Amino acid sequence: MNFVGIDLHKKTISLCIVDQERKVLDRKGFYCDDPERIVAFFEEIGPFKAVVEATASYEWLVGLIEPLAERVLLAHPKKMRIIAESTRKSDKLDAQVLAEFLALDMIPQAYRPSKRQRAHRILVRQRSYTSRRLTSVRNKVRRILSNYNADRQNLFTEAGLVYLSQTTVLDADRFVLDQLVVEFRLYTQQLKEADRHLEAFAKEAPVKEAEARAILATIPQVGPVTIDVVLSELAEVSRFRSQKKACAYAGLVPGQRESAGRTREMGITKEGSGSLRWVLVQTAWRLVNSTARWGRIFEGLLKRRGKKKAIVAVARRLLCVMVSMLQSGRSYQAAMG
Repeated sequence: MNFVGIDLHKKTISLCIVDQERKVLDRKGFYCDDPERIVAFFEEIGPFKAVVEATASYEWLVGLIEPLAERVLLAHPKKMRIIAESTRKSDKLDAQVLAEFLALDMIPQAYRPSKRQRAHRILVRQRSYTSRRLTSVRNKVRRILSNYNADRQNLFTEAGLVYLSQTTVLDADRFVLDQLVVEFRLYTQQLKEADRHLEAFAKEAPVKEAEARAILATIPQVGPVTIDVVLSELAEVSRFRSQKKACAYAGLVPGQRESAGRTREMGITKEGSGSLRWVLVQTAWRLVNSTARWGRIFEGLLKRRGKKKAIVAVARRLLCVMVSMLQSGRSYQAAMG
């Protein structure tokens, strides 16, 4: 059996092949835009297992060689610290370390989402991007109008846009406002289209995903946007061995610094999906302002930790509840009862 370590970059890949005794058998380099040569090489090396780090662009390569391999593994980049912290770092050495770890069966594996999960994540992240751009445009318009004391509450209704077009401002500001209105209409339309795509996507959900959507929908103040973000970012919730692991994946756990035998807690790590953290915090605010149960939890935390830490703690607890519900199949009332 051959063990192939693959160091993947945007334009090139570096390969190292070792045997069971970790003896280097061959090294190769290819350009990513030459898939025929890559396939031809793997067809000639005999039975093999391969490993590649789970970078943003790994999917095309895995799909290319997976039909030829006995197994293709994804290595967790952060957990492969020996590569990240190496003082003698090169593409050849990185590929060799991956191959040796594979031969030793010591690869810390990363999760590979299914095709549907990847599609879901793409749609949700595009919606999130469009929403952020729309918010940015709104803020810029209000910032300009504030210089003229001309901001108003219903500015982004049709009546508000008419008012905006008639407001007297400098020619330079008028030029910027006109362009921002064009952007506002564009992103508003794109957001509606993204919502339609996600709605159609949800209607085609397999049974397990449909059940997960129904379970999350039983939580107060949780709507389609929150459900889509949570399900797309968490993907297969059974992969988390504990609720704490899920919170760490979302970047909602505090970091730690150890020195001289003392451990100091820092702010949350903010690793993982920013969209997931954002939607959990926004949902947490709605919950504490609309339900007695979550309001009491927030007030108790507020006295000890302050407003920002308290709402993050509520968001973390909310994620724990969601994970528990999804893993057990119980609705909100049953889970909280």
